Amino acid sequence: MTAPTLVPAAPAGRSLLRLGPVSVPVRRRPVLLAAALVVLLAAAGVLSLSLGTPYVAPADVLRALSVAGTPYDLVVLDLRLPRLALAAVAGAAFGVAGTLIQSVARNPLASPDVIGITQGAGLAATVALTSGAAAVLVAPAALLGGLAAAAVVLALGARHGLAAQRFVLAGVAVAFALRALIEVVMLTADPIDGLRAQVWLIGTLAGNGWAEAAWIAGTLLALLPVLLWAGWALNSSSLDDDTARGIGARPVARRVGLAGTGVLAAAMVTAQVGAVDFVALVAPQLARRLVRAERPPLLCSALVGALLLVLADLAGRRLFAPTQLPAGVLTAAIGGPYLMFLLLRGRRRAS
Repeated sequence: MTAPTLVPAAPAGRSLLRLGPVSVPVRRRPVLLAAALVVLLAAAGVLSLSLGTPYVAPADVLRALSVAGTPYDLVVLDLRLPRLALAAVAGAAFGVAGTLIQSVARNPLASPDVIGITQGAGLAATVALTSGAAAVLVAPAALLGGLAAAAVVLALGARHGLAAQRFVLAGVAVAFALRALIEVVMLTADPIDGLRAQVWLIGTLAGNGWAEAAWIAGTLLALLPVLLWAGWALNSSSLDDDTARGIGARPVARRVGLAGTGVLAAAMVTAQVGAVDFVALVAPQLARRLVRAERPPLLCSALVGALLLVLADLAGRRLFAPTQLPAGVLTAAIGGPYLMFLLLRGRRRAS
């Protein structure tokens, strides 16, 4: 059997991946970036497992991960690893969702927390938390709320072929309406229940672990065939309808498929970890700038999202220890300056 080989191709920055008689063009920069992000994510993971009370040396962390029965199994494997795994898969899911939604919207400001998905999940979770519902029902309610909000946005935005501007405006309008309903529910709820809902709305990984990570990872695995298609379909998602039809594509069906996949990933991860804002907004654009591409790359966006949320959770645990800040507070601290950067950059281009 012939081993796969990389052969330089004619276009600059590309290679051909040869698998026997089949050759697939591969851009070198995204591959190198993905490899670098994997290394950084592994280093951040070891650091997250190491820092805390008690402190565990990185060498002991690696020993606990590779050998059973070490003195640090309880701290590393039972207490810290589940939260790290959740941060990584949740960040990756946010990165995937943001990439798909921004590609459909053709707008770097589009993300689940901007177009109403997060607010729909938040409203359903707030109602569940303040109405005395069992804790086990909060995540399913949030998932259904996020999907319902997305269905409204897609219905409003699909009237003219899911045009980018209409899609974003419909999402913003739905987000504002749902945010107002959340405030009404919070103001009329018992103060203790309202505080629980407020913690959920900020977004935190504390108290969560393997079960939540399994739901998110299972969703991504179930969507893997669709995501493989999406990686190819994103190449034509930014084309105008006439050009897309000219090359044999079905632009409206493609946009609906991409948006629906992004919505499902966003709703599932929000249902499990709460409203962790800005990761889905920032990760795709950071990946796009690092790759120097016209559209956000799917795999690199997932890795950037995972890295951002792992670092945000680590900073939330350690910056003001023993007090822990929810991950959503740290991601908002990242997202706020990023939004200002986009606005200032847009003004400089317009002037």
